[in-house]
Amino acid sequence: MKQTKKKLAILGNGYLAGIITEAYGMGLLEGYEMTGILGRTEEKTRRLAEAAGCRACASIEELLEAKPDYVAEAASVAAVRDYGKRILCSGASLVVLSIGAFADRAFYENAKRWAADNGTRIYLASGAVGGFDVLRTVSLMALAQKKKAGADDSEGAITADSLSGFLTAGISTRKGPASLCNTPVFKEHFMTDTQEAKAFSGNAKEAISLLPTKVNVAVASALATAGPDETTVEIASVPGMAGDDHRITAKIGGTDEVEAVVDIYSRTSAIAGWSSVVVLRNILSPVVF
Repeated sequence: MKQTKKKLAILGNGYLAGIITEAYGMGLLEGYEMTGILGRTEEKTRRLAEAAGCRACASIEELLEAKPDYVAEAASVAAVRDYGKRILCSGASLVVLSIGAFADRAFYENAKRWAADNGTRIYLASGAVGGFDVLRTVSLMALAQKKKAGADDSEGAITADSLSGFLTAGISTRKGPASLCNTPVFKEHFMTDTQEAKAFSGNAKEAISLLPTKVNVAVASALATAGPDETTVEIASVPGMAGDDHRITAKIGGTDEVEAVVDIYSRTSAIAGWSSVVVLRNILSPVVF
């Protein structure tokens, strides 16, 4: 029996939203019917909606009017914070690219509650991270180790608090100096340096507060491992570099049993948009990777 198509809406009208609509036009999201797109600029939203054969929306209420089953966010951290509750409470599940919104622990816990109370789900698109499966596996192993040591009184939730001292995690990112312009960590000498220079050192929560559009990968890595407060972040400015080079590590504390290392280089942000497409395909697939 042929399945009814799920309704899909998009929050955002930029480059990454364009990748999702492109995939839809290619037939790569064949299990979905596109119902609407909401963006900040009317003309860009209209063009993208025309390409997708759906409605150009002027408000979140208009986007949710068609009762989408899923909303793919490809907008900003602010958009997730502003619209996340209304989307999840409307009965739509949310596919999130701007994972930096969840560096705010209170918002993250609220979002989980909104989803649970309304029978919806939050899907974190891997963006440029990759390796979520092995990072989550190492985190679960660390939690099991803590339980065996009798040091855990939780009910199985993997949180930064529950894993402190049992899992160490970090991400080091190398960027071209131009990509750091107009951010609080930029220094003029980055543009004339001939060698790599440190731009930031701290944790994922501190990183997202300074660089809300630059460190979604760091927050995604943190949520998959030790949490935003416990995951270290190092950012370096590299002369002549284009794109981003990420090295993510997660190691069970006090043992050499398992250490996961994930290396990813991406010249553009296209991989982030395509990761949303992968999540949407996986949701409806009879075989889940």
